[in-house]
Amino acid sequence: QVQLVESGGGLVQPGGSLRLSCAASGSILSISAMRWYRQAPGKQRELVAAISSVYSTNYADSVKGRFTISRDNAKSPVYLQMNSLKPEDTAVYYCNAGILMIGGSYYRDYWGQGTQVTVSS
Repeated sequence: QVQLVESGGGLVQPGGSLRLSCAASGSILSISAMRWYRQAPGKQRELVAAISSVYSTNYADSVKGRFTISRDNAKSPVYLQMNSLKPEDTAVYYCNAGILMIGGSYYRDYWGQGTQVTVSS
């Protein structure tokens, strides 16, 4: 089985920073793109940032210049450095990854359980 486990959420004041991490574990042969999504109360889940297996990145317009997604290697955790946080960044943040399991024949989507980020004074 495969698990994605997020950590690093919490309460921060506007203008502050947080770093989220997401680690994959299990019988993993390969990981393709890894992504961070978020879902605020009453809103649809939205893509925040993504990083491919060749480390190309893309971001939602609302977080460009403030958030940075990174990963050290193909199987390392993925991080989301969030700076200059705003109240509208408040949401549950979810990690998502395309994973090929050992013995598998295709990549499947996996999701973490989510971590709460609250930006408030």
